[in-house]
Amino acid sequence: MTKAVALFSGGLDSILAVKLVEEQGIRVIPLHIYTWFAGNKSREFLERSRELFGIDPVVLDMQREFFSEVLFSPKHGYGQGMNPCIDCKVFFLKVAKSFMEKEGASFVVTGDVVGQRPMSQKRETLKLIEKEAGLDGLVLRPLSARLLEPTMPEKAGLINRDALEGIQGRGRKRQLELARRFGLKEIPSPAGGCLLTDPTFSKRLKALIEVKKRPKLQEVKLLRLGRILKLNGCILIVARNEREANALPPEELWATEDRGVSGVCVGNCAGLERVIGGILLRYAKKRSGAVITPSGKKVLCTALPPEEVHPLIVA
Repeated sequence: MTKAVALFSGGLDSILAVKLVEEQGIRVIPLHIYTWFAGNKSREFLERSRELFGIDPVVLDMQREFFSEVLFSPKHGYGQGMNPCIDCKVFFLKVAKSFMEKEGASFVVTGDVVGQRPMSQKRETLKLIEKEAGLDGLVLRPLSARLLEPTMPEKAGLINRDALEGIQGRGRKRQLELARRFGLKEIPSPAGGCLLTDPTFSKRLKALIEVKKRPKLQEVKLLRLGRILKLNGCILIVARNEREANALPPEELWATEDRGVSGVCVGNCAGLERVIGGILLRYAKKRSGAVITPSGKKVLCTALPPEEVHPLIVA
């Protein structure tokens, strides 16, 4: 039996792409790539995919590879946030190509729809992406196939092009019709949720890169927590509640003496002890007192006035 690998996000388009190809007697292996910025590797996600859509995805955790190879030096630049969409698509297809070869599959399937996303789903961009991934002619996009050049599996007779779709743009009318035809138990939202498209997170990441050109993955993950303040040479992440405080690395913790307010610094914070202490006390009940540094040193500090703290806040 002919096999194909499908990039599976869990969104409606990727589900329909799998179903359209399976309908033609092809064995489809759904591949879900997790980068931390996007994707979901939870048990709930896997169970929902199986129970609601009859899809059992293989999950590959590629967060470190994406972080080191794509995030900081995208060949094709960023979108409106810190999203390197074109380079991300190339990366995903390269991973799919390697997986395809390992599994002995013949081609790759994606849920791309022509014109749905302005940066990465233009006709010429789709062609560029598959070429750079080393998959020229081997990427089948079932939802828009009739609008694109025939792929190798179509030319070889593995796929009936006339049974595929010619969808373009952002509307979802045809996708909803297909969802009903395939009897989906639930209509999922369009795939998305990439953290790098989020304006607040992007602002935080830009601030971090300004003080530390190549931060570590664990440092970037901290940006989802707390208030972010940019100082001279570092950023300060101040926990807003107990849950966030518990998520901060304890060996790097700055804290008021009563542990009521805590935070961590990323970057070079040398000489900023009293500034950091003053910021922590600004959010504490007491306006003066001792602040404990990561080394255990106690520093007597006074809360900085709001007019000095507010300009430092990134998000």
